[in-house]
Amino acid sequence: MEVLVIIGYISALLIGISLGLIGGGGSILTVPVLVYLIGEDPVTATAYSLFIVGASSLVGTGTYFKKGLVNVKTAVIFGIPSIIAVYSTRKFLVPAIPDELFTMGSFVFTKDIGIMVLFAVLMIAASISMIRGRKEPEGDMPEEQKFNIPLILLEGALVGTLTGLVGAGGGFLIIPALVVLSKLPMKQAVGTSLLIIAAKSLIGFTGDMSNMDVNWPFLLVFTSISIGGIFVGSALSNKISGAKLKPAFGWFVLVMGVYILGRSLI
Repeated sequence: MEVLVIIGYISALLIGISLGLIGGGGSILTVPVLVYLIGEDPVTATAYSLFIVGASSLVGTGTYFKKGLVNVKTAVIFGIPSIIAVYSTRKFLVPAIPDELFTMGSFVFTKDIGIMVLFAVLMIAASISMIRGRKEPEGDMPEEQKFNIPLILLEGALVGTLTGLVGAGGGFLIIPALVVLSKLPMKQAVGTSLLIIAAKSLIGFTGDMSNMDVNWPFLLVFTSISIGGIFVGSALSNKISGAKLKPAFGWFVLVMGVYILGRSLI
């Protein structure tokens, strides 16, 4: 068990490196690391993941702010329903889910299994997004910004609910929404998504604080290691192409998602 915990802390560094190197994706591994290596139960792991993802994204936001690549107005419009949804999900919905959802013969589908199955599906969807990649728009001139308010509110609430349930940032859902619905250039969409992820994840985490005893020494150490990895990854990004690494990382996430899905159901 001690060996797995050590591997878990090393994984925290790798999570940060991937975030700094390819600009996302690493947070999708936080919950599996906390569950399978550290030994936390899925509900606690999703709560801790919100804090780790939120703090890491906040650090990443600072870099984009300096470059003028964060659109605060868009972050507020998208972020408000997302923050409300993730806080409500952690505070009220997750505690209200029964421990046993249904049974099929001798198989009992529990809350923990349900969370891990949903998380695995999200991992598979995220992996497909990373494998396909995104087409960068030609030129640097942004389109005239227009807000599709109803769809932005709906998307924000949906992403917030998913974030609350599985503890992942949901950047692969947010970024396309910002590009399509808010007409942001890709780089600005990435920076803005980090601000949204940081705000909704950290505020969502406060919804758990009254429902569980937080192991702050462990959480702060794990988060600090992950944040340290971001700076390592950012330095490596000057020498290694993140665009080339992203599909390979996507295949790794796909394999992990299929493994978690199988392990949870079989």
